[in-house]
Amino acid sequence: MWVLGSRLEDAGFLVNNIGYSSLYNSPEEILENITIQINDRLPENGQPVHFVGHSLGGLIIRAYLDKAKISNLGNVVLIGTPNKGSALVDKYQDSCWMKLLGPTTLALGTAEASFPNSIPDPFYPVGVIAGTVKDNDNEDTIPGIDDGLVALESTKVNNMTDFITVESSHWMLRYNQEVAVQTVAFLHNAKFKKDKKI
Repeated sequence: MWVLGSRLEDAGFLVNNIGYSSLYNSPEEILENITIQINDRLPENGQPVHFVGHSLGGLIIRAYLDKAKISNLGNVVLIGTPNKGSALVDKYQDSCWMKLLGPTTLALGTAEASFPNSIPDPFYPVGVIAGTVKDNDNEDTIPGIDDGLVALESTKVNNMTDFITVESSHWMLRYNQEVAVQTVAFLHNAKFKKDKKI
């Protein structure tokens, strides 16, 4: 996230990059760890606190904000986040390589009891950025439009304030210039730049 973080700093934001390991930890363990990190860095001057998360990071943000009521909460941007779970996890959850990715990855399916679907709907301004890739040949695994890993429809979440798509693969969303510009726009105004003139 350092490239996106640098672009947000250039736009005038004070950035705190919160790290976590998803390989061996459960969602609950990740949440406990990032809660300590975030709470230690919250400003005491009452300035707005915004959140930006890519992929799983977006789910962790949502889970954190459901528990920690921040009086000076600003806006939230979710980038390529599987808010409704991942069909890829559903298909390969019993494979050896999927199990090697750890308990959090296995918890990202589309079932009602999955981690993404267990998080209550957001009550704060949230903008969703979904990636799209052309000529994707994974229709049998991820039906419809997707970023190569997360279906466009899966990125949507109830009560979202705004939604926009960017032509990018899942992993490259973090480095995409348009994603950075749209993130800045939402953090400032709680809406994306729909004219695309960036």
